[in-house]
Amino acid sequence: MIMIIKILGGGCNKCRKLEQNAIKAAEAEGIEYQIVKVTDMNEIMSYGVAITPALVIDEEVKSVGQVISVEKIRPFLKA
Repeated sequence: MIMIIKILGGGCNKCRKLEQNAIKAAEAEGIEYQIVKVTDMNEIMSYGVAITPALVIDEEVKSVGQVISVEKIRPFLKA
């Protein structure tokens, strides 16, 4: 099963760094994944997120308003 990893944000540097960290974490875990970038504010708000960047894994919000490290993302991918 492919894990869906969403990066919520407008495409700023922090959003891109969070995306890079998520990719590195997924590759380190050896999982199949798909990255989805969500830039539409209405869709971002539908997750209850007001501050970006945010990380959503399989429709569950895991991080809001910060760029978390590869090491912090990896445990989210083991569920």
